[in-house]
Amino acid sequence: MKNLGYGVLIIAILLLSFQEGEAKSCRPSGAIRGKKPPPGKCNRENDSDCCKQGKLYTTYRCSPPVSRHTNATLTLNSFEKNGDGGAPSECDNHYHSDDTPVVALSTGWYNHGHRCLKHIKINGNGRSVIAKVVDECDSTMGCDSDHDYQPPCPNNIVDASKAVWEALGVPSDQRGEMEIAWSDV
Repeated sequence: MKNLGYGVLIIAILLLSFQEGEAKSCRPSGAIRGKKPPPGKCNRENDSDCCKQGKLYTTYRCSPPVSRHTNATLTLNSFEKNGDGGAPSECDNHYHSDDTPVVALSTGWYNHGHRCLKHIKINGNGRSVIAKVVDECDSTMGCDSDHDYQPPCPNNIVDASKAVWEALGVPSDQRGEMEIAWSDV
């Protein structure tokens, strides 16, 4: 009977380890079929992508685990009214100046708004900057009017205002995508 107890304990530990490993991975949760945006309805500012008719876009409900050095792709976004960010920011229902260091995080990192109005530290191009989280870069939805007819975000995006790129010393003609690391402040 004693050996049976140890066997059950070992199986329980293995199951917990497996589940923990599964929780740390982030797999696609589905896909969205693209629709062609109505004329003039997809804002191409900052070279934003517009959905393409019939193309399948991967969706995610999760993002890679957050650490003190979380790797991500920095993208450029305008949080101003009529900018390519579309609607007001999710966290405070306001637009934000492109001269303010603000970001939107992929759905998993946005974490149901738990990072709203908190700050993150972004390291890239040999520099760092502190930015406020004001929005979600939706990894679960896209290709509709609510998302400016843009595809869903990948699961590893820090979508940043012009001010973030300037603080990192990236020339305006080189902005668009850049590998960075970020952490909570």
